Amino acid sequence: MLYWLTQQFAGRVPGAHVFAYLTFRAILAIISALVLSLVVGPPMIARLSRYQIGQVVRDDGPVSHLPKAGTPTMGGTLILVTTLVSTLLWAELSNRLVWTVLAVTFAFGFIGFYDDYLKLVVRNPTGLAARWKYLWQSLAGLATAATLYFTAADPAETMLYLPFVKNFREPLGAVGFIAIAYLMIVGMSNAVNLTDGLDGLAIMPAALLSAALGIFAYASGNAVFAHYLQIPDIRGAGELLIFCGSLAGAGLGFLWFNSYPAQVFMGDVGALAIGAAIGVLAVIVRQELVALWMGGVFVLETASVILQVASFKLTGKRIFRMAPIHHHFELKGWAEPKVIVRFWIISLLLVLSGLATLKLR
Repeated sequence: MLYWLTQQFAGRVPGAHVFAYLTFRAILAIISALVLSLVVGPPMIARLSRYQIGQVVRDDGPVSHLPKAGTPTMGGTLILVTTLVSTLLWAELSNRLVWTVLAVTFAFGFIGFYDDYLKLVVRNPTGLAARWKYLWQSLAGLATAATLYFTAADPAETMLYLPFVKNFREPLGAVGFIAIAYLMIVGMSNAVNLTDGLDGLAIMPAALLSAALGIFAYASGNAVFAHYLQIPDIRGAGELLIFCGSLAGAGLGFLWFNSYPAQVFMGDVGALAIGAAIGVLAVIVRQELVALWMGGVFVLETASVILQVASFKLTGKRIFRMAPIHHHFELKGWAEPKVIVRFWIISLLLVLSGLATLKLR
């Protein structure tokens, strides 16, 4: 909205032309989302506390988590609202990719919101049944994947690319593309949700990964940069830098309240939405494998759950003391802040190494 308004004054008001630059608007998007989070956060947390929408803590987990019972949750709503407002303020709203990412983010956010609502407001301990949650995630994921495929403006948008392999471009076809996109969106959504078990553990890697995918989007949306870096030239992808900046800024704003000891938890409404956003961004910029590497913390957490369940069913023994793996380290005696910060450090290293693939072809 503000982007459109500033464009009306370009050429007539000194300095108005600067808003045409993506990088400038991305900085404004980060700042807007961050400041809005800091302003809206306290009253939202107070309202959640007033309505007693508090976290339920499992009694079979680390003893240190028991005092967290009753901490306000569903705070992911703050992330979604500030991301939406900041994106609408600074993005070019005629861009189909921006609306696609917003749509899938809020579709998964609504699924998470309903699950949280059943658990915390209706007091249904199971929340939304797993089969129904997965069904709605699948429908949203398949609809998004099909939309991206059938609205693709260029063959590059639906090809498979491999990092480090300069000339590898393999057409996927409808089935291949939709399958990969579906797995990325739904898989990453659930991966972030599994990681969201400690104060600030999920949101920092998510913010870092969002920022990194924004860089990929900016480069892919610029024909000169895309050609130089030998990455897919995706028309209109550059505008996703605004969404990525908004999500990163909203994540940092949320971390202000979610850092240890947390004043609020994001809940499924935030985790499912953020994961879906990351997944669809990776698909759009055709960097699925790099995104999985950069999001290695999320992949590790998911793999630990899969291995734990498979091992117990097949052998009756557990590999980890508790899954996801961050609880394993807690039960080994690591303090919660130590687990969190070490996972952040790992995530930062993975993101930086993933960005390095831009120059390694």
